[in-house]
Amino acid sequence: MRIGMRLLLGYFLIVAIAAWFVLSIFVQEIKPGVRRATEGTLIDTATLLAEVGRDDLLAGNPQEGKLAQAFSRLHQRPFRANIGGIHKVRNEYHVYMTDARGRVVFDSAGLAVGKDYARWNDVWLTLRGEYGARSTPSDPQDPESTVMYVAAPVVDRGKIIGVLSVGKPNSAMAPVIQRSERRILWAGGALLGIALLIGLAVAWWINRSINTLSRYADSVTNDTPLPLPDPGSSELRKLAQALENMRVRLEGKNDIENYVHALTHELKSPLAAIRGAAEILAEQPPPQVAARFIDNILAQNARMQSLVEKLLAQARLENRVEIVPVSVSIDALFTRLADARAATLASRNITLNWQRSGCCVEGDADLLEQALGNLLDNAIDFTPPGGAIQLAATQAFRQVTITVTDNGSGIPDYAQARIFERFYSLPRENGLKSSGLGLAFVLEVARLHQGSIDLRNRTDGGVTATLILHRPFT
Repeated sequence: MRIGMRLLLGYFLIVAIAAWFVLSIFVQEIKPGVRRATEGTLIDTATLLAEVGRDDLLAGNPQEGKLAQAFSRLHQRPFRANIGGIHKVRNEYHVYMTDARGRVVFDSAGLAVGKDYARWNDVWLTLRGEYGARSTPSDPQDPESTVMYVAAPVVDRGKIIGVLSVGKPNSAMAPVIQRSERRILWAGGALLGIALLIGLAVAWWINRSINTLSRYADSVTNDTPLPLPDPGSSELRKLAQALENMRVRLEGKNDIENYVHALTHELKSPLAAIRGAAEILAEQPPPQVAARFIDNILAQNARMQSLVEKLLAQARLENRVEIVPVSVSIDALFTRLADARAATLASRNITLNWQRSGCCVEGDADLLEQALGNLLDNAIDFTPPGGAIQLAATQAFRQVTITVTDNGSGIPDYAQARIFERFYSLPRENGLKSSGLGLAFVLEVARLHQGSIDLRNRTDGGVTATLILHRPFT
């Protein structure tokens, strides 16, 4: 399982458990909370009506008294109320009053008059000066039919002469409870949804940062390292820097070994040639022979010096992690290349053709000029006298493509896979070999510019070298 998914599951599990605890507590507290609030209202109402019913009880006609008349008018008077979306259309109070013995003398529903309620908790406790309340189902077969009763004493001159009890069906509070539960559950679901979205965003960000580091590590493995990424986190940035330091150290060690082996191999031939020429000169040959061997020594010395200089330039380039891009005109590059090699082109009777394109790129001007110069030098070396070389640049989709085309001998099949290796070179028409570092240099320049380089044989003879520069360097 990916680390981002693990973090998402852990985060969502913590939020879900916390939300479950909170929601369960809220939901469990809704019903008793509503009933406690209702009970407080009932005791207030019972206390008030007990004062009204006292005169009726003292007068001996509670069924015809003011309290009975008020409830009679109340039943005949419809009303409508919208309480937070809950519609109330009738009075839900059930009121009865007992005498000091607990016998019912008034019932707002007219059903319990004359019955003995002395043993009901609300009446029993109230007659003894305690707080009396009860909750009793009106239908024994239906547990949801309970009615909550709260009683208040009817007092005359400090003596309890009766009890007035006010009841309200618990089912009347069900819409309030259900509405509150729905709203809490909806809010809990929204909370979990928002938490899931936040978790997905965090997981996506973490996976994106890790994938960036993975791509960077893969590019190092494939010997085409990308610029050091910025994962967007101080911890991941330290990890990226550690990977970069490790890459530099490992590549530095490997490059030293490769350079030593390659340089030793490349220096064998000129050193052997110099040694052979020196041995012949020690025998004091004729002047014309001595002059020829002296020229050979100088040529081999120049070859070794050029090899060392190019090797140092290649090493510096490979150790660079990034460049500081500036705007570079392709037309200006072509102009400088043509001017610098005008004498060589004229001596070999080779025509260099190019047209202004108006293209510009964001990159390192010196590196691009050296890279294109290496491609052009290769084209000159492999183009026969009287041939032609074409420079071109095109721009499409914020991508600049530079091509160097010749009509020379082309690349042999056996050399296609090794053409960009360091110190690998093909013999020129003059029989000499180059340092084998020119195309390797071009490859590194393309890497630093997040581009690519490709060499392909043409069907009608010759080679087309294509240097592509991608965003953000175009």
